[in-house]
Amino acid sequence: MCWVEARKANDFKLFAPHLEEVVHLVRDKAALLGQARGLAPYDALVEVFTPGISTADIDTIFKALSRKLPGLIHSAIELQAERPALSTAGKFSVARQRQVAVEVLKSMGFPFDRGRLDESEHPFTEGVPGDMRVTTRFDVADPFTGLLGAVHETGHALYDLGLPQQWRDQPVGRDRGLALEESQSLLFEMNLCRSRAFVAYLRPLLEKYLQVSGPEWQDDNLYRHLIHVRRSLIRMDADELTYPVHIMLRYELEKKILDGELPVADLPEAWNESLDQRLGLRPASDVEGCLQDIHWAVGHFGYFPSYALGAVIAGQLNEALRAARPDLDKEIAAGSFAGVLDWLRDNVHGVGARLAVKDLMQQATGKPLTASSYLRYLETKYLEAP
Repeated sequence: MCWVEARKANDFKLFAPHLEEVVHLVRDKAALLGQARGLAPYDALVEVFTPGISTADIDTIFKALSRKLPGLIHSAIELQAERPALSTAGKFSVARQRQVAVEVLKSMGFPFDRGRLDESEHPFTEGVPGDMRVTTRFDVADPFTGLLGAVHETGHALYDLGLPQQWRDQPVGRDRGLALEESQSLLFEMNLCRSRAFVAYLRPLLEKYLQVSGPEWQDDNLYRHLIHVRRSLIRMDADELTYPVHIMLRYELEKKILDGELPVADLPEAWNESLDQRLGLRPASDVEGCLQDIHWAVGHFGYFPSYALGAVIAGQLNEALRAARPDLDKEIAAGSFAGVLDWLRDNVHGVGARLAVKDLMQQATGKPLTASSYLRYLETKYLEAP
């Protein structure tokens, strides 16, 4: 609540004393967990959210991303400026947008006899195998926000629904942590559904339910719209290419805070300086800067890396999936995700928590967990001629 009040007042100083107390408690927690598990304190925090992934693993992956992403972002923005996407803004009723989303979710394999699509202020997934709830937030001015939110959450739901029934309610039958969970939602939202193949499937649905037409609704323009890159201040508004930069910023700052290297009072300036160095942007207020996320307010240090790790895992799974199914784009263009789901059931969902994430990745892709596949995917997608 203090975080909420500080956001309303746009004043980090109101929140700082409370965050300092949270940091003291998290340090104690990290020390105790680390001692019990034989881990360094920060590794013990990461282990809570993403078991089996160490700070050393994260550092290796983030170092590879840091080397490549700045140049990729710059090149992608320059390329896209040569042929900017036409606006698809308009007024689209929630009822019609929902019809599109239901069609897409059905094609993805979401079982509406065991689940629902509802609306909420922020998209989320909750439930049990016999009753799975997916929510999204529709925007009457934008036909893609609600749809892609539903697709993202359905990726989570399909993972949860695919966990091994014979091990249900046992530890081995659970998911394998937030990074793998996030990889499933990002695989569908980013790798599969922000693609030319998916646009070919989606366009007739938009024409049918939203009754749209014209050059802005042609395949090429829709695709350019879905992969538009821009530097932004807010993590939640970031595109696929700039999003990991926001995560790496938070990862480095939270480690410094816990180590005592960065006093809590100095967080706003450290945040602003780091974002300026990484994206050439400087927040004009605390709300645009270090007050934008709730994670630290509730003590969730070690959580942020799972977002970027999920994208890296999704990129590696996507590469292996496409190698196993050479006609995957044709399948998606036809609205068929059955092959995707079969492969994921065999290689990810059905494994449950039997394997650690790194072992699962080795078994599913034939390679150790690495940023290489993800970076190849981003280069191919975003450096393609517009």
